[in-house]
Amino acid sequence: MTQARAFWTVAPNVGEIRTEALGAPGDGQILLQSLASGVSRGTESLVFAGKVPESQFATMRAPMMDGAFPFPVKYGYSTVARTPDGRRVFVLHPHQDVFLADAAACVPIPESVPTPRAVLAANLETAVNILWDAAPLVGERIMVIGAGVVGLLTASLFARIPASQVTVVDIDPSRRPLAERFGCAFAAPQDAPGEQELIVHASATEAGLSLALSHAAFEARIVEASWFGDRAPTIPLGEAFHSRRLRITASQVGAIAPAMRGRRSYGERLATALHLLADPAYDALLQGPTRFEDLPRAMPGILAPGGLCHVITYGDE
Repeated sequence: MTQARAFWTVAPNVGEIRTEALGAPGDGQILLQSLASGVSRGTESLVFAGKVPESQFATMRAPMMDGAFPFPVKYGYSTVARTPDGRRVFVLHPHQDVFLADAAACVPIPESVPTPRAVLAANLETAVNILWDAAPLVGERIMVIGAGVVGLLTASLFARIPASQVTVVDIDPSRRPLAERFGCAFAAPQDAPGEQELIVHASATEAGLSLALSHAAFEARIVEASWFGDRAPTIPLGEAFHSRRLRITASQVGAIAPAMRGRRSYGERLATALHLLADPAYDALLQGPTRFEDLPRAMPGILAPGGLCHVITYGDE
């Protein structure tokens, strides 16, 4: 038996480290040693606060989570681990120092991607799926509302489209250097450009979605990448929504976007994200690190508004 330690959320905004015994690996399984994990703020903040709606309990289960919503639950999906033969892999596993996983669920990490940066893979996989849903065109005017990690990652990919004009909109002016680092313009909401042909909303606010509707061009596409949890946002679907023939599409990483469904597996989508992380510019989205042992005390601060992707470390790696 192997002793493992895992982070559990046990009450609203309360976490603890619990020990558990792992048996011998089963058929197709391997024992993995965690090197780092990332806190995915958008989803994990809702889980940590106990704000997952009951109607979404089944949908919101992470691939290798344990427990049940709302509490106690072992949640997370951004772990970099080492295999017994020394290879680094990315696994959609909660914060835990040692764990068993199916070998098929372990995606190799390219040598060009450092361990801390690799924890962004799950968020960048979300951004890849957003682009597959959005189907950007060469030369489009594109706006991303919300300069959190997913918003900035999405904007960084849009900026690679030839002749695209990408603007990141956020209420926090300190996000300007991050947007510009990825080749995007930055604007406060009151200065956001109009007549945008493709808009991704990633702020999880009513104001952000209203801004998308008011700044969309004729027949523009709006991709809703936020998740509002148990909130019921009010949005203005009157005014120019119908006359401009606007379209709102949901994008969620739990299903591969229709354009690539049947063409790419989940593992291939994740491998694509890991390949893109060879760009050192993405280091700007990392915060921390915090030692795994300190996570119960630190998690409320890590999930406070305004943070980026916080790295959790295990051992000396």
